[in-house]
Amino acid sequence: MAALSILMTTCFASAQDVELRSLDGSVELSGTLIGFDGEYYRIDSIFGPLTVDAQGVTCRGPGCPDLENYVAELRFMGAPVIAEQLFPALIERFAAARDLTVRRQILAENRSLFALVRGEDETLAARFYVTSTTTDAGFQALLDRDTDVALALREPDQTETDAAEAADQGDLSMVARSRVLALDALVPLVAVTNPVDALSLEELARIMAGEISNWQALGGPDAPIALHLMNPETGHAQDVAARIMGPFDLELGSVATFHTDTTDLADAVARDPYAIGVGRYSRSGNARQVPLRGACGFVQHATASSLKSEDYPLTAPLLMYLPARRMPQLVRDFMRFFESQDADRVIRRLGFVNQGITLQPLATQGERLANAVTAAGEEISLEDLQGLVTAMAGAERLSTTLRFEEGTTELDPQSLSAVSRLARAIERGAFDGRELVFVGFSDGQGSAGANLRLSRGRAEAVRLAVIAAAEEGDLNRVTLRVAGFGEALPMACDDSEAGRAVNRRVEVWLR
Repeated sequence: MAALSILMTTCFASAQDVELRSLDGSVELSGTLIGFDGEYYRIDSIFGPLTVDAQGVTCRGPGCPDLENYVAELRFMGAPVIAEQLFPALIERFAAARDLTVRRQILAENRSLFALVRGEDETLAARFYVTSTTTDAGFQALLDRDTDVALALREPDQTETDAAEAADQGDLSMVARSRVLALDALVPLVAVTNPVDALSLEELARIMAGEISNWQALGGPDAPIALHLMNPETGHAQDVAARIMGPFDLELGSVATFHTDTTDLADAVARDPYAIGVGRYSRSGNARQVPLRGACGFVQHATASSLKSEDYPLTAPLLMYLPARRMPQLVRDFMRFFESQDADRVIRRLGFVNQGITLQPLATQGERLANAVTAAGEEISLEDLQGLVTAMAGAERLSTTLRFEEGTTELDPQSLSAVSRLARAIERGAFDGRELVFVGFSDGQGSAGANLRLSRGRAEAVRLAVIAAAEEGDLNRVTLRVAGFGEALPMACDDSEAGRAVNRRVEVWLR
């Protein structure tokens, strides 16, 4: 009989009586059916919750599911930009790739049912219920078990993480609990006729707080600033508050025009030469994106490549948070589909940035070397810089870049997704006969020696994570090694948390 294991979570399914018997009749288990995912039964027995492989048992009783006509079901709820724009297109493309037909039914103004039907016999394969609300509502529904997947424009805050633990919903920060669907970014927007060429994060925060209210203070005309923002309850606005206002301990001022849609925000800004808004890279419309300027002179533009590598400090991934339980096979296939080239094309067509791996010769990145020389502190010697230049010679930089919390080797959600992408590429043989070098860098906090050790430790942590993720790859066909250069190659000014977060990274170089 298949092995039995303790099931750590319960399911929303209604209770039903079943009796599971091993194929040789030697073992019987009776209990209440908690759920069935097409492969495994989950029952509440006298031994507690158990998971049983359906291939090793027969099921008797009124609660037994129909094995031949099993239909996978999943509920998604959260941010409108995902639920209304990205998800329907991804479901359609996933279904087409599997010879399934999608039949959409509008259940309510903000809720749709996507039925996936097999073409050969018109039988139902899956039901996906998608509800467009807010990031807040998606997380709350996940905690209340009113949805299976939360669609989010931000990571859960500490209150939500603690609530998930208290509700027996597990740790939302675990690698297996999140997926990055696509990449976007928070961007300052102005009209094309506005003369301001760059803003610092502090200037942007002070504008939003009402401390800077005239363009003249920023080198522009003597005219009042018209501020446009998203409604405070949206995930976008919460991300803006945490990442732009929070580091400077500022709160939003009382004068602003609020919007419920980022496209409307961008259009309003584009029509007013004295307006500014914080919008999204994917929905800039006819407004002009303003690059970010650091105190040390670095200027950072939001581009597809800078979003993929997280070199732009306000990169904002579109996220899914998953239940702490096993999902049906078709649903797991849908999750894996997000890493496919088909999905990448859909994401790019809709204006977002996908996570497809791209290459850039390091020899063409002269600006990075100039930054390294300009920003080198007293503890970075000429020998250190020469070693860096020698290491870069003849190599290409992958868009895959991994970033960390301060002083740790803990990867952020986008980096966890990047590890999975890189592992899949290794499994496909994309780097056979080549050398992948995981190159660690740090911010400038602390001594140069400690930062050098930390950068090497981070590079090794990434190498081990990729090895663990590439379960089906032949690692004898590719060489994986590590290097660390500490604070020697900053990508941003080190005088702010946003800049330091950009600098704490592991790049992947290909030889």
